[in-house]
Amino acid sequence: MKLVVRMEDLDCAHCAQKMEDKICKLSGVESVSVSFMAQKMILQITEGTDKDDLLSQIEKTVKSVDKNCSIVR
Repeated sequence: MKLVVRMEDLDCAHCAQKMEDKICKLSGVESVSVSFMAQKMILQITEGTDKDDLLSQIEKTVKSVDKNCSIVR
């Protein structure tokens, strides 16, 4: 299932790459692409994955890389 998440205050492409590297390791994530220029994240997640739980994990991961960045739910 494809999920598109808007982001706010993503500062650089390097941070976006670090986020991709960490988020792709989360359970239920098949693939992830974070766009610094578009300020969005495109996820391919496993069918049946709890989206709210996954988004909470992703938000923690995003904050661990860039404390000013957030996802828009």
